[in-house]
Amino acid sequence: MTEAQHPRHALDDQLTAPIRLSIMAALDKLDEVDFAALRDAIELSDSVLSKQLAQLETAGYVSLRKGYVGKRPRTWASATKAGRSALAAHLAALRALTGL
Repeated sequence: MTEAQHPRHALDDQLTAPIRLSIMAALDKLDEVDFAALRDAIELSDSVLSKQLAQLETAGYVSLRKGYVGKRPRTWASATKAGRSALAAHLAALRALTGL
């Protein structure tokens, strides 16, 4: 097997970070989720989640929508089509890498 064929080359750099992988896995199952619900589900602080969502948004994997509920600002996150595809490809590479 040549180096270029090794499954690790198909891993997505954005998703090798456990927090970003956790975010994408959570968003993959939902149409849209409130920031606080996502934060609580994957047990992160506001600042860590905000930073990781910004990185995923820059990569085109996540879409963020801001609005208000009453007078309180809210943020909702959803996985983009590109993000869902990237997650599926990353998981396939992990399965190939582990021989599953």
